[in-house]
Order: sequence, then C-alpha cells, then structure tokens
Amino acid sequence: MMGRGRTRKIEKGVLGGNLNGDLSGGCGGLLSVPSGPVFYPTEEEFKDPLEFIYKIRPEAEPYGICRIVPPASWKPPFVLDMDSFRFPTKSQAIHQLQARCAPCDPKTFRLEYNLFLEDHCGKKAKKRVVFEGEDLDLCKLFNAVKRFGGYDNVVKEKKWAEVFRFVRPGGKISECSKHVLSQLYREHLFDYEEYYCRLNKVKKKSCKRSVTSSKKCEPEVEISSGKRRRKNKEGERIEVLKVEKQELDQICEQCSSGLHGEVMLLCDRCNKGWHIYCLSPPLKRIPPGNWYCLECLNSEKDSFGFVPGKQFTLEAFRRVADRVKKKWFGSAPTSWVQLEKKFWEIVEGSAGEVEVMYGSDLDTSVYGSGFPRQIDQRSESIEPDVWNEYCASPWNLNNLPRLQGSMLRTVHQNIAGVMVPWLYVGMPFSSFCWHFEDHCFYSMNYHHWGEPKCWYSVPGNEADAFEKVMRNSLPDLFETQPDLLFQLVTMLNPKVLQEKEVPVYSIIQEPGNFVITFPRSYHGGFNLGLNCAEAVNFAPADWLPHGGFGAELYRNYHKVPVLSHEELLCVVAKSELDSRTSTYLNKELLRIYSNEKTWRERLWKNGIIRSSPMTPRVKPDYVGTEEDPTCVICQQLLYLSAVSCNCRPSTYVCLEHWENLCECKRNKLRLLYRHPLAELSGLLVSVHKYNAVEAAVESRKNMCSEKVVALAKKVKGHNVTHLQLAEEWILKSCKILELPYSKHAYASAIEEAEQFLWAGSEMDLVREIENNLIQAKNWAKAVKDCFSKVKSWSNSRNCKTERVQMDRINELLNLKTAPCNEPSHLQLKEYQEDANILIQEINTSLSSSEYSVSDLEILYSKVVDLPIYIKESEKLKLKLSAVKVWVDDVRNCISLKAPSLVEEDMLYKLELEMLDLHIQLPEVDLLANLIRQVKSCRSRCNEILKDRICLKEVKLLLNEWEAFTVNIPELKLLKKYYGDTISWISRVDLILMNVHEREDQENVVDELTSIKSDGLLLQIQVDELPRVELELDKAQCRVKAYTVLRSQMSMDFVQQLMLEAAKLQIEKEKVFADISQRHVAAVGWEDKAKQVLATKACLSSFEDILRASEHIGIIPPSLLDVKLAVSTAKDWLIKAKPFLYQDSAIISTSNSCLQVDVLKELVLESKDLKVHLEECSLLENILKKGMKWEQDASCLLQNAEQLRNINIIGEGSTSCLVPNLERQVLSIEAAMEAGISLGLEFNMTLKLQDACSMLKWCIKALSFSTIIPSHEEVEMMLDASSNLPVVFISCALSTALTDGLSWLKKSFEVLDPNSRRQFEISNVEELLALSKRLCISFPTFIGRLQNAIENHNLWLDQVHLFYGLSCEDRSWNMLLQLKENGISNAFSCGELEKVLFEAEKVEKWNQRCADIIKPPPAEENPLLRAFIDLKNSIERSFEVYSNSIGESNNLCMCCFSSIDDCARLSCSICKDSFHLQCAERSLEDTVLSFCRYCNFINSSKLPRSGSGFLRTGRKHLTLDKLTFLLSESSDLFLWTDERRILSQIVEKALACNASLTKLANFSLAYVSQDLDVVTQKMCLALKAMDVARIGDDEGNRLFELALGRHSWKIKAKKLLGSGEKPTLQQIQHHLKEGLAMNTPPEDYFAQKLTVLRNTGLQWADTAKKVSGDGGVLGLDRVFELISEGESLPVSCAKEIKLLRDRSMLYCICRRPYDQKAMIACDKCDEWYHFDCIKISSAPKVYICPACNPGFEENTSAPARATHERFSGNKLEEPQTPLRRSELRRNSQKQKPSILAGVDEMNDCLRNISSTGSLLWRNKKPFRRAARKRSQLDCLSPFYYVRDKS
Repeated sequence: MMGRGRTRKIEKGVLGGNLNGDLSGGCGGLLSVPSGPVFYPTEEEFKDPLEFIYKIRPEAEPYGICRIVPPASWKPPFVLDMDSFRFPTKSQAIHQLQARCAPCDPKTFRLEYNLFLEDHCGKKAKKRVVFEGEDLDLCKLFNAVKRFGGYDNVVKEKKWAEVFRFVRPGGKISECSKHVLSQLYREHLFDYEEYYCRLNKVKKKSCKRSVTSSKKCEPEVEISSGKRRRKNKEGERIEVLKVEKQELDQICEQCSSGLHGEVMLLCDRCNKGWHIYCLSPPLKRIPPGNWYCLECLNSEKDSFGFVPGKQFTLEAFRRVADRVKKKWFGSAPTSWVQLEKKFWEIVEGSAGEVEVMYGSDLDTSVYGSGFPRQIDQRSESIEPDVWNEYCASPWNLNNLPRLQGSMLRTVHQNIAGVMVPWLYVGMPFSSFCWHFEDHCFYSMNYHHWGEPKCWYSVPGNEADAFEKVMRNSLPDLFETQPDLLFQLVTMLNPKVLQEKEVPVYSIIQEPGNFVITFPRSYHGGFNLGLNCAEAVNFAPADWLPHGGFGAELYRNYHKVPVLSHEELLCVVAKSELDSRTSTYLNKELLRIYSNEKTWRERLWKNGIIRSSPMTPRVKPDYVGTEEDPTCVICQQLLYLSAVSCNCRPSTYVCLEHWENLCECKRNKLRLLYRHPLAELSGLLVSVHKYNAVEAAVESRKNMCSEKVVALAKKVKGHNVTHLQLAEEWILKSCKILELPYSKHAYASAIEEAEQFLWAGSEMDLVREIENNLIQAKNWAKAVKDCFSKVKSWSNSRNCKTERVQMDRINELLNLKTAPCNEPSHLQLKEYQEDANILIQEINTSLSSSEYSVSDLEILYSKVVDLPIYIKESEKLKLKLSAVKVWVDDVRNCISLKAPSLVEEDMLYKLELEMLDLHIQLPEVDLLANLIRQVKSCRSRCNEILKDRICLKEVKLLLNEWEAFTVNIPELKLLKKYYGDTISWISRVDLILMNVHEREDQENVVDELTSIKSDGLLLQIQVDELPRVELELDKAQCRVKAYTVLRSQMSMDFVQQLMLEAAKLQIEKEKVFADISQRHVAAVGWEDKAKQVLATKACLSSFEDILRASEHIGIIPPSLLDVKLAVSTAKDWLIKAKPFLYQDSAIISTSNSCLQVDVLKELVLESKDLKVHLEECSLLENILKKGMKWEQDASCLLQNAEQLRNINIIGEGSTSCLVPNLERQVLSIEAAMEAGISLGLEFNMTLKLQDACSMLKWCIKALSFSTIIPSHEEVEMMLDASSNLPVVFISCALSTALTDGLSWLKKSFEVLDPNSRRQFEISNVEELLALSKRLCISFPTFIGRLQNAIENHNLWLDQVHLFYGLSCEDRSWNMLLQLKENGISNAFSCGELEKVLFEAEKVEKWNQRCADIIKPPPAEENPLLRAFIDLKNSIERSFEVYSNSIGESNNLCMCCFSSIDDCARLSCSICKDSFHLQCAERSLEDTVLSFCRYCNFINSSKLPRSGSGFLRTGRKHLTLDKLTFLLSESSDLFLWTDERRILSQIVEKALACNASLTKLANFSLAYVSQDLDVVTQKMCLALKAMDVARIGDDEGNRLFELALGRHSWKIKAKKLLGSGEKPTLQQIQHHLKEGLAMNTPPEDYFAQKLTVLRNTGLQWADTAKKVSGDGGVLGLDRVFELISEGESLPVSCAKEIKLLRDRSMLYCICRRPYDQKAMIACDKCDEWYHFDCIKISSAPKVYICPACNPGFEENTSAPARATHERFSGNKLEEPQTPLRRSELRRNSQKQKPSILAGVDEMNDCLRNISSTGSLLWRNKKPFRRAARKRSQLDCLSPFYYVRDKS
C-alpha cells in the first residue's frame, strides 16, 4: 500500500559511514524544519514511475519535495569501478555561501562616493581610512551594513560583530573594535547612506510612474561631447547617447548595435553602453542619477563561485573527506544533528573558514553512470539477468527522461543534467545551493551509497515569497548580481525563511532512496559525509504549464534557454497523445497560439508586411535537431517566428523586440515564421480529438473569440481589414493568371501575398492562389529558359553550351493544361516532336542485329546535331565504343610474344563480349584458337596435381610450355612447387656436410628442425627427408651430453643418456667416453654413503663423505639423505643450545625464560636423529627438575584458593585473617624465585603472580578498617580491583572488600565541600544505612557523616530566620553570609538554590550598573561612590536649567565651588564666572575672554552626530540605560543603597530632559534674523548638558539638530556679511546643507540665499548659452553681459571667463570660434578658416600671408568681403576685449591711440599688395594674444593640427 511513514534504516552501501543519531523531528533538521513526505510504493506501484509520481503529486507537491523508498527487492548494483574511477572536483568555500560581501569594485564605489562628497558635502574624501592599523575598505563596510538593514538597524540589533566579520574576516572581535567601526561608519558613510536610500526611493518611484506621467516629464536633451545629459521636468540629470545619423559613436555591448541612441545607457565609469531593453533584467526607463554596469560594480578579486579543483580517485577523495570530518568533530561518532548545526554555523560565518571539494555535475556520458547501461561492459561480479533487468528498469535514471508519457522523449540531443544524468560525489559540508531546475523541470535524485544527504525545500507556490526574502536578506548581493539565484552559489538559513513565514521542509535521503523535487520548487542542501548520488530531470504532462513559466523567466532575465519550449510543444502535439497529456498540452498550445497571433497581427498593423517561412526541419519529429537563431535582445530561441532586416543580415529578434532591431523603415523589416497560424490552429484541433468534452468547450470558446472585431489598419487614410485586402489580392491575382505572362506582375503579386500567408485558415485561398502563381512563374521561367537554350545551341552549335534535357522538356510540355499563357511553349513543342522521331530510330537500330558499324556511326552523327539531349544517345555511343574497344583488346592479346603476359580471364571476357555484340569480325577465329590452347594446358596441369607429384614429370611439363603467352594459374603453381623443392634439396646437402664435428650442436638442432618442417610442407615428393630426421636425433643426443659435462646431473639421467647414444651408434665419440668415466666414480661413492647412514655414525664421518661428493660431477641418489641428516642434527643443536649453556654470558642477557614445552619437544626430537650426539642425555636431566617444580607450585595455588573463599564477619575475623594472608604471600614469592633459578618458563608462574598480587590487594584493603586512607588511595584500590583476574574478582573475599571500598569512595564524595551540592540529605542517610550491611566496618567515616547532617540542619534554621524578615530589614551582608555558609555546610536543597539565585541576581545587577557607569577604582564600594557623584552632577544640571546659579554668580560653572577668595575669570558674553584653573588661562588673558560654551555656540562648526559637543573629557550616560537598570532592580527582593540613589537620579534626569526638549523646540521654531536670543538659550542648554553627564538619545538628537541649524544660520550670516562675494557653488552647497537639516523655507537666511542662487543661476545660464552661440550675439551685448556679471552679488568667475574667451576674434574675418574647419600658422599660431584663406585640405606646413608678406595670390571671397568693410585708409574692425593680464602689461607702457597705430602701419605697408595689406591690417595690429594649441584641444574634431614632430 502507498503511504507515508517513518524513515526506515537503509543498509549502508559500499562506502557507508557510521553516523549516529537522527535529526530532531524524524527527518527534520536541527532548525525545527518540518519533514517532507515519505512514500513506500508497493511492487505493483513501483512498475511505472511517472504514474506513481502523478498519483502522489496532490499530496507531495505542496511540500515541493518528497522521498521515495523503493521496495526491498529493488537493489540495483553500483557498476562503476571504484578503484579506477577518477573525477574532477570543485572547491566550495562554505563559509562564504551566505556570509560574504558583494563583489563590489572599490574603484566604482570610490568614484560614486567622491561625487557625493563633492556635490553634497563640498569636500573631498580622505585618501586613507585606517582601522586597526590597516586600510579600511569603505566599500566592504558600506555593503556589510547594508546587508543588515542599514546603520540604524545595525545599532538597534547590535550587529557590529557580524559587520566586523565581513570587513576583517578571521580578525579578533572586541568591544573596542566594534565601537571604533561604528564611529568610522558614522563619520564617513552615514550621510552617504541617507543619500543612497533617497536615491533608491527616487528610482523606485520613477519606475512606478504611469505612462501619462512619463510623457509629462519628457526629457530635455543637453548635448556635451559625445555623451549628453538629459534633464526632465523634475530636474534630474540623465545620461544618454548623442544621436547622430551619420556615425555611431557608441555600440551596445549586448546586441552590438549603435542604433536607438535615445535609450542607450552609458556607464559612468567605463563609458560602455547598453540599451535599457538589453539589460538583464531590462529597465523600463533610464534611471536617475549615476549608473554603473555590472562589470564595474563587481570586483573580479571579490567575485565568488565554485572554483574547479584537481581530479581525485575515490580513495583519495575519501581521505580528504575523513580529514574534514576529523578536523571538526574528531574521531568520536557524530550525529546528524551535530553536523547540521555545525554546517549552518559555518554558512553564517561564525565557525571559521571551511573549504571542501565536491565532485558535482559529472556528465555520466563521460565519467560513467552508477546504473547499468547497455553501452557499458558488464562486470563479471554481476549476473547477466540482474544486469539486463536494471538496464531496462524505468527507475534507472538513464531511462527516465525518455519513458512513455515524458515530454522530453522527443528531445534529440543529449543535454547533460536534463537528458543525461549527472553524478555527484560529496564529502561533509559539500553543498548544493538554493535553486530550482532549468525550465522548472521535475528532478529525481538517487542515493547510490555513503552517508545521507540533507535537503531543504520551499514549495513552488511560495517561490515569489522565497525570492522576496532572499532579496531582502542579501540586498547587496542582488544589487551587484540581479541573477544571483541562477548562479547556484548562495545559501540562506531556513530559520530566516521561517521567521518571514515562508514554509520550508526538509528531507534526509539515505542510500537507496529517491528524492523528487517538483516544478519551481526552490531546494538546496548539503552532504552529511562521503556519498555518491545521481540525478536527472524529467517532465510529465502536468509540467507543461510550469515549463511555460520557466520560458518566460528566461525571457525576462535574458538567459539562453536549454531548449525551445515552443518547439517542444509543437513536436509533442504531432506525436501520439493520451487524454492526460492533451489536457495540459491544449492549454499551453492555446496560450502560445494566442500570443503568436497577437504579435503577428500587431506587426502587421505597424506596417511589417514582408514575411517568409523558415527553412523546414530535416527531422521535424524531434526537438533540437537543428540550432535556431536567438534574439539578440532577450537571448530566446526563435523557433516559431522572428524579425530580420537586410541591414543586419545575421541578426534576429523576437516579435516582442521588433522595434529594437534597427532604425530602418518598417516596410524593410521581414517576419520569419515556421508555421502559419492555420497550422498552429490545426495542431490545437488535433489535440482536441483526444478529449471530446474539452474539445467541445474549447471549440465554443474559439468560436466566441473569433467574433472579436476583425483585424484592420489605416491604409491611405481609410480603415481596411486584413480580409478585405486579401479579397482584393485574390481578384487581382486571378486576372494576372489569365493575362499573358509578365515577370514583374507575378513577382509583385507574390510579394504582396506575404502579408497574408502567416495568418489563419481564412487565408487558405490566398495560399492556394499564391502557390499557383509561384508554380506558374516557375513553369514560365523554365519554358522560356529551355527555349532560349535550344535556340542558342542551334545557332552556335557550341560544344561548351549545355543542351536541354529531353526529360525536362517532357516534364514541362506534357501537362494537361498550361499553368499560364506563355507563347514560347508552342515553339518548344516542335523541337520535342523532332527529338521523339530520332529516339524511335535509335531504339529500332539497337534492337535489330542486322546492322553494321557504319550505320551506327551515321545515326550517331544525327544525335550530335540535335539541340536537345536524349538519353538514348548514350546507349548508341556506348555500343560504338564497345565494338572498337573489343577489337583492340583481341588484337593486343594475339600480338604479344612474351610468356604469361595475357590473363586467362581476359580471354573469357572477350569471348562473352563477342556474344553480346552480335557482330561478325575476322578476329573472332583467332580468339577461339587461343582459348583452345589454354584449355589443353590447364587439363594436363590438373592431372599432375591430382596425385602425388613427381619431380621428373613436373620438370618435363615446364620445359614444354615454357614460352606460352597466356598466364594459367595451375601452370604457375607447378612452377612454384618445382622451385621450392630444388631450393630445399640444396639446403640439406649444405648442412649435412661434417655435421658430427661441429661443437654448436644446439644450432645444428635448430637448423635441422627448420629443414624438417620445410620438407614436410613441400608438395613434390623428395628422398632426402628420412636422412634429415636421423641426423636430427643424433644432434639432440649430443646436446644432452654436453649439458652433462657442463653441469651436475643425476645418475639416472646419465645412464639413460648412455643407452640412447648406444642406440644411435655414437657412444664411441669423445664426449660420451668422458661421461662414462664420471659414472664409475659416482657408483663407488654411493656404496660408502649407504654404509654411513645405516650405522648412525658420528657427525665428523658425515661431513667427510659430503666433502668427497663435491668432485664426482654426478649427483648420487643418497646425497640428499646425507645432507638432510647433517642439517637436522645441526638445527637440533642450535635449538638445544639455550638449555645446555644457561650460565653463559649470552644466555644470561636474554629477557625471556625458556619454555618447558619446547624442552619436551627437543627431547622427543633427539630420538629421531640419524647422527650420534652426547647433548641428548643432558637435556633429559634438565626436564626432570622442571617437572618437580610444577608439582610444588600447584600445592601453593590450592592453599591460596582456600583463603580467597573465606567469609569476613566482624572485626575479630579481620585481625586473624591478615597474618595468614601474609604467610601465604611469602611462600608464593619463594616458589617464584626457585622457578626463576631454573631458567625455564612455566605456565604456573603467571598464576602464582596473580595469586600473590590479589592477596596483597586484600591485605591493603583490610587495613582501611583501622586507618584513615586518602580519597586517592581508595580510588587507586578500586581501579586495581578492576585489573584483577576474573577468577579472583568473583570470590567471596574480593567481593566483600570491593563493596567496602565503593562505600568509602561514596563517603569521600559526600563529605567533599566542592561536590556537596550534588547530593541531598537523603543520600547521606542512605549511605549510613548501607554501612550497617557491609562485612567490614569503617567507624571514623560513619562519625563524619553524622556531623555533616547536623551542620546542614543548623544552616536551614538560619535561612528560615532570614526569610522571615521584611524586605527593608534584609541586608546584602546577611545574604552573603548565608551564601558562604551554605556553600561550605549545606547539601543540595531548595533553600540553597534560592539563596544562590537571589545573591546572583544582586551581583549581576551590580555588575550591569558597573558596566554602564564604569566607576573609577576606589578602596571601598566604588559603585556607590559613583552613584553619589552622578546624583550631585544631575542636581547641579537641574539648577543650571532653573538659572539659579547664574543669578548668584558666586559659583564656578566648571567645578561648582565658591570663588569668593580665588582668582576668577568672567565670560564677556554670558557673564558666568570660572576659576582660573578651571578655565585653563593665565591672569594676563583676563581682560577680554569668552567661555568655551559661548565660543562653541558662536562658531560656525557643525556638531558631529554621536560625539560630544565639547571636548571636556567627561563620559555621558544615556538615560535609557539608567531607566532600564531601575526597572531591573524591581526584581530584587532586598533594598540596597545603590538602588535608592538610582531612583533619585532617574527622577532628576527626566526633569532635565524635559527642559532640554523645551529649549531645542524653541530654537528649531525660531526663523528671525536676530540670533542672540537663540544663542543665549543654546549656551544655557549646553552648560547643563555638560554638567549632567546623563542624556537622552532622543533629546540629544533634537538638540543636535537645533545646534546644527543654529550653526548653519551663523555660517549663512557670515557668508552674506563677508566682504568677498560668495560663489554660486558655496551658496548651493549651503542651501543643500540647510535642506538636509530641514530648515523651514520661511527662515530669513534661507530666503536670502535662495534669492542669490536664483539670480546667479539665471545669469550663468544666459552666459553659457552666449559662450556657445558661435558669434550670433553682438560684442557690445557680450560686454554688457560681462559687466552685468561682475556687478552681481554672486561670484561667477567661470562664466565670465567663458564670455571673455567668447569675445576673442579669429582669422581675417574677425569672427569668434564657430566650429568650422581651421588651421594654425606654424609661425604665429594664429587660427584661420579654410574658407577664408581658400584652401580645401590642410597642407603639411602652413605660413599665413601676414607672416609671409611676399606671398601673393588671388584674394578669396571672404577676404574681399572683409576688404569691403574698410573705407579708404580707415580700418573698421570688431573690437576684441583684452584679457586682464594684457591690461596689466599695457598699463605699464605708454600706449598710443588705435587710430595712430593704424596710420603708422599703413605707412609701413604701402608697397605691399592689396591682399597682403588687407591681411596684415586685419591681423597684426589688433591681433589678440595667440592661444597655444593645448588650449584648443577641445576643438580637435573640427580642425586639422599639423604634427610638428
């Protein structure tokens, strides 16, 4: 039965670990995460995985995950070879999965931060900010604080330690470092955080604006050098691309297009561009403020990912995993709870740095699968039946994606991880981060072996909530990486999700379990140890809606999908379906169809009427067989449709982004489609057939939807529907088909039909007529082409010209009716008829045999002259060529004279060809004669080859047919046999010559063996073969003889060799004679050896006979027996030596005694020796002594056994027992010494030692009844009892003594003051009762226990008396005394715990008070003295607020002591008095002085938030902390002096805070010009705050705001009242500061500064426009504008300088710079327009006419125009204003009048030509100071500058 149940233990697999314990809550985790469902399918349910998953989906999908435990019979083998398996890994930094900083680029942050400081704070950033001796990365600090919710939230939740870990990973955290980090952030980044938050709010607000509001805020474009800034109506500056049609100065990094510059967004750092619709995710509008691309925001140094690691074998990976586990948990067993707890501590960054390896995403097509596969080789350890069963199992992950009912079975390519499983080899802590599957697929994971995996899951319906929590929890990561969840590198603790009410579930996957994740279910987890798993995706029918969502997700994030969802739907719809699939497929297809129909209609309405179908698929029944293009904007696969343009031929976009393709006219764009809407609608209809009910409902819906308003658009001012245009086109096309063929008309009609072909079934008639038009066009074109080729060939008869095929003409002209009216087809028909006549003649001639070669040649000449190519001509040509070739071949065969040149097959081939040709020729008889000779020769050769071949017969045959020209195989074979035989006979004769005299008989054997084998292979019979065999046997015998002489052989071998030589009659050879002599000597030695062995001689006799055997050369039979007897005797002597020589120095140094058993064995072995030895009798005597000692030891052990079983009762029996025990110990020790003296090791020795140690232990234990032992002695005795032999522990004496020792140990623990609290009084009483049942009495300890009970009862009486007192009467000293007595005398009880608890509460409260107040060190009670000082300070502060001290004027405002008799100093403003020492001044400075309070208030310094206003060196406490301490003291059950004083302090502090708030509110509401009233009140508040040393955060912030606004007003007053004009930037900056402080608009100083700013901005805007107008405004008006600017109350020096530069004149035309092309003179550096000096291009060197007076040319038109401005000799020239530097220089010289200067120049230049004179007059006298080229670099795009290098 299917059902859920508890987790079942699965047997660990190959490398299974030994983890103990379970996660809390069944399968849940330590984090109290609820468990996911677990299912146990039956054998029947387990047969079909998809059906089973469909069955459990309603129950499991709400969890997002489930676990499936297969039936017990399903146990697939793990087929990978674990010894040779090698795989790559990835390195995972687990401590950075969550607790890592965003990869922010410090340069980008510094750029933005500097801009903020300059624009909003008017200052520059510090080059270095130092924290703990190192540079502080402000970028990391800012992102870390942003991660935890901003500065206020970090302070509130005390998160500075977590921030510190981000900034200084691995650093030591202290309170001081957290405080310093907080202050640094407050000082440098707090204001930037506020600005950043405001900017983000503006961005979010701008994104939410409606289309109407965005139209109202249409941006104004302000051009500036390549980039341009746009200002909308709200004044926000926006950066966009400069629009230029001619050239594109910026290219989008995504789509590589420079078009649509109005929505191009430029990065403010790298200057790269992106269209806002090309970003991922795309933007709807250009954001305000500065913008940076992700490349500039992300730092490569801080980028995070899983780095590829090295490859491992499984064994090496296991060792690494063991090291990781041992490092964190040691060698002790580890529970899953401990592992999970440690994992999340590491992830959150609180447990240190951890880096592990993970063998993840291993492609099983490369590295192999754990499941059996048909393509793999079966291991011998796996049975064939088991292998085949699991190869075909549907639960085999290699088969799952392609099962019946899976939508992925139509996918063609093997997509890794989707269609092909991935293998995972994990170790402890290796993780798979939060994600859901590609395309929202299902996933199935199978655990092969090893430790479990821990999974977490969020259901798919909660995915949006999950993503929201992720973005809110990790805002800095998502800001720099919007697609973070696609990267699979981030974890988040499930408890964070639970706190945000996002449901999370967990699963523990054990070996043999499946885990299923459902579509869009976010899941992640980690491995609990070394394991191996395998996973794959699959997609049943119910996945289809989720797949559509996944495809849209890819589109929104511009991610390339794994496969095309649209293609998958279409391919599945064409395959066989069931009712379940059709239900889901119908809805998804209808969505795709509706979307496609909507967009195609929208494109048509927008003027895109060109369309064409895509290239059809080669394999349309499978997905992914061909690669589709992708949209350059959203990166989606374009399967159904796309839009293209000829201006970008290889670029395509989807229908949604058609406007972003290019800027061409819309009629230039083309719609590409794979299926018209009619085909898609047909797919829907075919899917409906599988579900009749739904089909009816859907058809009704479609009918209703088709009643919508028809598709229409405006054409020439009138609304025309799509259908009307189609009907007009049909009528027009029908007329075209009736008229004579016109290429232009047909092409125009076909092109016009493109706007209808993509539509639905209503355009079927259009498609039919369009198809007819195309066919008619193609037919007419083909007919005209054929006719023109026929005519051309007939006229030219050029062999290079290709003739028309007859089949092509028949195909065109054999139609029943002509598709169109083409006149040339009648003329072509005449040529067809002529060709048919010739074909008939050729067929007739080829079928008849009565023809000659000449007739065929005549007929072939007619074919050659025909302009049409006919296939029959090839047959005729082949016939003619075949006859000619045959005749040539026959003549060649007959004419050859050399032997064997003609092949026999060639003759038979010519004979067959002769029969086929049916021709009578003279060569036929010659061929027949040659064939007869061949047959005769073959028959004779076959007769010889049938029987045994004789050498003589072969020789005669070969001589007869030696000169025959035909190559006969049988004759050739006989020649080969004959040659081999002759060669073999010659070899035999050569080898047998003097063979017996050769010494290298081994080589002789090899040569004769080779000759013999070759002779057996001969086909011709020879007589020399028996002779070869005889000589081979002799040679082998000689080889053996030489072997005997070289080495010793056995006597039997030698005898056999001599018999073999006699048989072969070679025994008289020298080698055999030498062997015979050796044999005789060996026989004599053998007789002597047998005699020695039989008589058991001494060892020397044996050694003599062995020496004699070394010179024989033959091995006698008895040699081994003699050697064995000698070696056995010597071995026995070696083993007996320790027993025989015990007194020697060598034996005495041995650490071990001799074994008695060994001695016995040696005595037995001595009787079997064949050699006579005297040592045998000595060993027998030693053995007798040892046996006697063993008998004595056995008696002693029996006596000890009797003593162990004695029962002890009373003290008298104890005193009698001890002497008996001592006597027995002495006897045993004497026996052990006697045994040692024998030098033997007896088995009884250890038993005697055990008995002796046990008796000694009993003696010492019995002594404890009379003496008082120490605790350590008792524990040592108990430890020793555990080490006693088991036989002794169970005896009566040891049992009684062990019980007594245990009682003593318990008594020691009870009486120990340090452990007394662990015992209750009842435990002591039980111990006393137990002492009465012991066999041994301990009176001393019993008395001590009774005294402890009495002391405990006395202490209880004191406690009850203390609690009977009232709360006021209870004192802290009394409680401390009770605590001390209770710790030393009382046992565990409720009264003791209560006393300790109350004392601890008071101590903790005092410690908290001390931590907050931090009292200075004092001799007695420093906390109380600190409270008293604090009370005095707050009372003095309250008096300051009430102004009582100020009225008396007799007390010092610093120390509040009298100053009547001391040197005093009075403030000139507030009139308060100070001691001279307190004021830190000398007497000489007392004339005019200001106190530090007045000095601070009247300065314009802004106070820093969070810091003291004056550097007084005093520490200020917060009122909230004191109030909290007071509320905590209410829990105390006694009163202390500190508690009473604290209540008075808090009361006074609240009153002071109320006064401070009143003064601050008055200051904030004050808007008048006179600041004295506010100054006086602020000074009073500042004095009181400095005295109080206590402040409220809210009151302080309010006072800081008032103080800051007051300082701002003082600064504004100085800015307005100073003698120097303020700059416009200073005013704007000051107004921004006032706006940041919420200064009211009605404030006097704010109004004055606003008026000044508006006046300055108005004049500055006018000046900027004039400076760039190119000379439109007259110089007089420019001078007036400059004068007006100089008289403004605001300094606008930059704009005035621009105007003065604008008044500078250039060239001979005396015009300001106007962006025309110019050139500079190489002598004087004056600039001239190309037009004015009449040049079209820049020369290499240019010298102006003014610098070269001799230069003459025709005066150009501009020069003449300039000359006309002069009348007579009077020069009229626009006046160029001089710069200030020129004015200063000219003021030092005596300057003549301008007119006099002109006259003087005219006199000097009378002889110069008119042109030169004109140039000189216009340039030299009134020439402005020439600009350097470096000053004009900004004009470089518009003129040429010669390179002087």
